[in-house]
Amino acid sequence: MLPDLSEYTWIVPDFVWELSENFDLDKLTSALPEMEEIAKILPDMEKIGENFTFLKSLLSSGEPHISVVPQDRNICYSHLLRLGRDAEQESDARMNGKYKEKVDQLQEELLRTQMKYQRMLERLEKENKELRKVVLQKDDKGIHQRKVKKSLIDMYSEVLDILSDYDSNYNTQDHLPRVVVVGDQSAGKTSVLEMIAQARIFPRGSGEMMTRSPVKVTLSEGPHHVAMFKDSTREFDLGKEEDLAALRHEIELRMRKSVKEGQTVSAETISLNVKGPGIQRMVLVDLPGVISTVTTGMATDTKDTIFSISRAYMQNPNAIILCIQDGSVDAERSIVTDLVSQMDPHGRRTIFVLTKVDLAEKNLASPNRIQQIVEGKLFPMKALGYFAVVTGKGSSSESIESIKDYEEDFFQNSRLLRDGMLKAHQVTTKNLSLAVSDCFWKMVRESVEQQADAFKASRFNLETEWKNNYPRLRELDRNELFEKAKNEILDEVISLSQVTPKHWESILQKKLWERVSTHVIENIYLPAAQTMNSGTFNTTVDIKLKQWTDKQLPHKALEVAWETLQEEFARFMAEYKGKDQDDIFDKLKEAVKDESIKRHKWNESAMDSLRVIQHNALEDRSITDKPQWDSAIEFMEETLQSRLKDTESVIADMVGPNWKQRWMSWTNRTPEQHVRNETKNELERLLKLHDDHTAYLANDEVTTVRKNLEARGVEVDPVLIKDTWHQLYRRHFLQKSLFHCNLCRRGFYYYQRHFVDSELECNDVVLFWRIQRMLSITANTLRQQLTNTEVRRLEKNVKEVLEDFGEDSEKKVQLITGRRVQLAEDLSKCNTTPESLIAMHSESERERDLLATRCLPSGMSLALLTVKQPVD
Repeated sequence: MLPDLSEYTWIVPDFVWELSENFDLDKLTSALPEMEEIAKILPDMEKIGENFTFLKSLLSSGEPHISVVPQDRNICYSHLLRLGRDAEQESDARMNGKYKEKVDQLQEELLRTQMKYQRMLERLEKENKELRKVVLQKDDKGIHQRKVKKSLIDMYSEVLDILSDYDSNYNTQDHLPRVVVVGDQSAGKTSVLEMIAQARIFPRGSGEMMTRSPVKVTLSEGPHHVAMFKDSTREFDLGKEEDLAALRHEIELRMRKSVKEGQTVSAETISLNVKGPGIQRMVLVDLPGVISTVTTGMATDTKDTIFSISRAYMQNPNAIILCIQDGSVDAERSIVTDLVSQMDPHGRRTIFVLTKVDLAEKNLASPNRIQQIVEGKLFPMKALGYFAVVTGKGSSSESIESIKDYEEDFFQNSRLLRDGMLKAHQVTTKNLSLAVSDCFWKMVRESVEQQADAFKASRFNLETEWKNNYPRLRELDRNELFEKAKNEILDEVISLSQVTPKHWESILQKKLWERVSTHVIENIYLPAAQTMNSGTFNTTVDIKLKQWTDKQLPHKALEVAWETLQEEFARFMAEYKGKDQDDIFDKLKEAVKDESIKRHKWNESAMDSLRVIQHNALEDRSITDKPQWDSAIEFMEETLQSRLKDTESVIADMVGPNWKQRWMSWTNRTPEQHVRNETKNELERLLKLHDDHTAYLANDEVTTVRKNLEARGVEVDPVLIKDTWHQLYRRHFLQKSLFHCNLCRRGFYYYQRHFVDSELECNDVVLFWRIQRMLSITANTLRQQLTNTEVRRLEKNVKEVLEDFGEDSEKKVQLITGRRVQLAEDLSKCNTTPESLIAMHSESERERDLLATRCLPSGMSLALLTVKQPVD
């Protein structure tokens, strides 16, 4: 008889129950062959039953009972063949010619039955695959009016993405299952993953390291064979060679980009989704291959880094470890088996895969060694199951279909399977993917509810901490906080355009004068004042003003304008803080301000026109009315008094405290200050004698002063005398200039008459008026450039910086920090993760119940037949 079909599990997918909505089942039934035609294909069951009964009677005399237990269709064939071989051996030893002839007939009948049964199942599988693809395509085009729910595997993958960067506080570590693919370098683990995904999606190299970072591949079923990155909307059509090449190139670029300078591998995960008809649903993580030696060009810590990454993924107690071993090399050279044994010593979640079995069978002198490996007797490592696969002939141009055909042809003709060294359910990547998927979902069902409970407890702890520390604040995660800060910064930048022209011109004029006043006094006014008459004074002033305008003044003005814009921008950013201002944005605002200013390039094309404006302003000497004259007097007086105050402060520091300060504060002069004070007293006597003395001491005067000091017992250096004289003369000159400035208050009448018949000369007042007017006109020009051009360009830069920061997750993590932010981030994840896990668990249970309870409708011959996989 045929094997007992009660040992099979009939799995009916959801789409079968939806066929009636889209297909005319009556037409489909009429198109199928009649049962009589199918019966012609099937073997003569009664005759086979008689042969089995006869054979059983032959072997029942004192021999162990032989039972045929089908595992799947390949297992069934294997048992039947083995049964025929056993029958032949027994009949040769104990039967006469009559019985031997009967056994030969039985063996021939069994072989014919095998061929017919194989063809029938293959035809049914092909029809089922095509029909399922049609249904998925119809559903994909929106023929179903019902809302299409997110697939279970997509829900699970999204949860893993959320947890990939989750904080490990409150015992919320990610213990959700995924299939971790580990193996020695060039062992063929990437090829195994490609066979499961049914596409050549990974970069390839001959012996060099190609997998430089973990790649999380989410496999799911869909109408079209496509791939897509988690952070991209582009779909790669895996049926087109150009899209496959583009996908491999993109993966290689992402791997190299993730590797930091000076490193060879990276722990940063690349997430990829692959969909297609007939693909087993699961989540796999392809890890960099384990190496034994660091070669030239690699970072010195590459080996340790790979071990660290592998351990990090394998230490998850619910991770399924897919251990890939190269069958074409000596087993003793393997490194990965020891690593896997350390992480899973009891082998409760490890599946061992032996690759390149075709090369192993060809090269090994003793094929029994392969049998020892797949039976778990050669390695100390224990595993849940053992598989042997062939992933091609080693050519990168091979297609998945050609590799499948080669693998099936190899195992059908291999002595490993024929001689019983390998069991049928242990070979081919198809059986491997079925077993891994089954193990994966079993692990998911067992762990997902427990993980949901753990996250609920974590959420309670986080909510409690938030209520205790931030009772009046909303739970805004980092992205929400960034958007809030972005709006505040844009409001502050807009406020910059509201600054009044008067304010701009006031601060510009003040800062510009602070920047150039020293040059005006030291290099223009003082040298010109040493001249003997007004003609020479005006000539000196005009020459020096022209040189200054041509070389330095425009540059100084633009520097002042740029600094003023920066300071006003920073002032608005700081003054915006109020009672509603959140100091958690301070670091972000400072970074935006600095980056915006760094990117802002001042438009210097206006420098030439500014130079002309300044030159024309300084050329004008016509003071039109008394208020302008008084304003120039006031400006000159303020400037000279400020300089005089600074000079007196310098002199006081040089000579030390006076007698009152010494008596009140109990301090004394230093020896150097004593010498300075004596020198000052001697030089002041010289100035009293020569009130119109020039700015410099003659050598004989220096000698006279030094000798006078020596006569009083004070040794002094000539340099110190000149230095002290410079400050004393400066004070003397400023005092005289202030006195002269006061006299010129009534000099506007004489100025209008060009100082004819007057001993009063006020050319210095005219100079300060020219400087004051130049400052006013320059400030007005710069203000116009600021408000019309530069402020708007700065606003644009701020917006661009905010956009760039908004797209840079690492930047946001650096700039928006603190326990409050991290707590809100964790709460945001905890608010969604448990619900996703619970929904996923419910969907998983629903699918399992449907598969267990539904049966195939009467008259329907298309179904998926899945055989329970035994694990040795």
